[in-house]
Amino acid sequence: MTLPFRDVNVHVSPDSYTFTSPSSPNAPALILDRPTGDVRLSDGPPPAHKRVSRVSSIAGILGIISLRLDKYAIAITKAQPMGRLRGHMVYKVIATDFLPMRERQIHDPDEDQFLSLLKTWILPGPMYFSYSIDLTNSFQRQAAMDNSTPLWMRADDRFFWNRFVQSDLIDYRRNGGRSHQGPQPGADPYILPVIFGTLEIRPTTLKGTPLTLALITRKSRFRAGTRYFTRGIDEEGHASNYNETEQIVILNDSNSRMGGFAGTGDMQSGKLGGSDGREMQIMSYVQTRGSVPVYWAEINALKYTPKLQVRGIETAMPAAKKHFDEQIRIYGDNYLVNLVNQNGREKRIKEAYEQMVEMLQTSSVEKTKGDMITDEKFHIIEPSSSKQEYDRLHYIYFDFHHETKGLQLHRAMLLVEQLHDALIAQQYFRGVEMPANGGLEARNLQTSVVRTNCMDSLDRTNVVQSMLARWTLDRIFVDLGLLQRGETFATADTAFEFLFRNVWADNADTVSRAYAGTGAMKTDMTRLAKRTKAGMFGDGKIAVTRYYLNNFRDGPRQDAYDLFLGAYHPATAAVGPSLVLAARRPILIQSIPYVLAFSVFLVLMALFTPRLPDASVLKPRLFILFWLVVAGWCLNFILGNGMLYVNWPKLNPRPWATEGYQDAISNVRKDKLLGPLVARHERGLSTARYLNAEEGKKRIE
Repeated sequence: MTLPFRDVNVHVSPDSYTFTSPSSPNAPALILDRPTGDVRLSDGPPPAHKRVSRVSSIAGILGIISLRLDKYAIAITKAQPMGRLRGHMVYKVIATDFLPMRERQIHDPDEDQFLSLLKTWILPGPMYFSYSIDLTNSFQRQAAMDNSTPLWMRADDRFFWNRFVQSDLIDYRRNGGRSHQGPQPGADPYILPVIFGTLEIRPTTLKGTPLTLALITRKSRFRAGTRYFTRGIDEEGHASNYNETEQIVILNDSNSRMGGFAGTGDMQSGKLGGSDGREMQIMSYVQTRGSVPVYWAEINALKYTPKLQVRGIETAMPAAKKHFDEQIRIYGDNYLVNLVNQNGREKRIKEAYEQMVEMLQTSSVEKTKGDMITDEKFHIIEPSSSKQEYDRLHYIYFDFHHETKGLQLHRAMLLVEQLHDALIAQQYFRGVEMPANGGLEARNLQTSVVRTNCMDSLDRTNVVQSMLARWTLDRIFVDLGLLQRGETFATADTAFEFLFRNVWADNADTVSRAYAGTGAMKTDMTRLAKRTKAGMFGDGKIAVTRYYLNNFRDGPRQDAYDLFLGAYHPATAAVGPSLVLAARRPILIQSIPYVLAFSVFLVLMALFTPRLPDASVLKPRLFILFWLVVAGWCLNFILGNGMLYVNWPKLNPRPWATEGYQDAISNVRKDKLLGPLVARHERGLSTARYLNAEEGKKRIE
């Protein structure tokens, strides 16, 4: 069994970076030649470098990325132990470092900004890894795998977060290089899979019984991005903000095992056998979340409620089929829980989702259940008979906002009751550790999955997922004999209940920060099991913060995702000599917010500056009135042309952003005051540049 090295030294010299493992002196060294960045393995023991400038100890290689001028190895320089799963230590990436292939004498503005994007938005993110256990796969999928294959080969491609930046190493492993042709298994220990999301491991007790509660949320690397710039699905069927969440309970887990080093046998795995002889049991329950799988977008224009755009359902059918093909193949039956509002702007998304499901199923039967609070409490779409693959889709609509308004959280349990029979049939995974081969023997399998969504698949979604996880966890504890039938852990053990709530609330915040830039709303429902006025006030502050971030900060964050995950290739994107990340608006339009700020400053100065008793009153009033008019005009212009002031992604421009920009510029040219000036001095947005960028992106793909 080949596992990643858990101790890696990097030897820095003018002509190469050489990576070695001190605990495996006979293993070949991985060498990155400078300045080309070519990958190769040393023949036999690593060569002795006469000109090594320094030797550093690192936790692993996150990957290799090519930017505009240079190629960089990204080293994990600091990792924090987070706890053990099945006795395997799990780590969080704390610090990273870029190792450039060239010693740059000249700083390129784009290159510096690319590095800044990665350092600011991606590398500080919640990334986790293990040298000896596969974090990308659920325990049920792990039980069906061959543990003799290298760890990176077992990784789930959806959640292998650093897969793109590992491409150079993986390509060399599979095909070799100039000096070594063919597969290179010696590179396996240097390829370290990393996940992005939530990982909480909490050793605890339930009514005096020791156990480990763990929660893992894996964010998909496909169609990853920010809230308003990444919605719906793409042509390959990848849903935005797609996450798999696995709740894990481990009995008889030994958390006192010491971790070994890379080498052979138990020391390389970092896993030693327990001494008490009791078999280790692992129970896990998996849920998924993701954006509504149709083509839709919300278009920022500085309005609090963006414009909603939904394309035809027929055009999205091939993509939706790819999405659900994968979902059914991996998880079995899918229970699609839709939590968007049934009225207002969200109604279009609800109807689009339902039309999609009806078109996928052979023939559907709809049932609607209402009550005095809402016209439609549940809307269920089920296949009339099971004739084809998509008849394994079961759609359940629940109007979460209307049902729980007025702080009535208990009404959300109506959804759990509606899903009761499905949850009973769904089961959960139960496996037993097999010490002989280090694998898992499956004793019970989860046969379906609940896929939950709201508009963002964040706040409402997390509340519902935590409720389903709670219901299943009670069932697991009853099956294990830790609880009596009809008993719940909420009443049986208040300390465990407190732990459970906070683990799920922390998960909500982590997923929300990755997508929306803030912590989650409605976490009082999860932490306190009730809706509070303080929680509603906190949600108001989050809403204001999201408005600011989604309009003015998410463009660079989206660019960072696209850069790290390979949606944009700066080394091969031919967009001309102009700076890729430079602002393209006319200088006059860029200056208006500054004029607004200056006007407000002058008005405040005039209002609060002391005046002499005999000073004239008329002139200050005219001064204040003039600058108030200027400020009012600037504010009206900014709000009326909001498309010009949203901080859009620049590496992969959104089609609606380009179209909206051109429309806004056309309107400005018609303005009696600014029109002639803009037309005369406009640097403008180069439509040709955007078309070239899109064309280059297609060629790369």
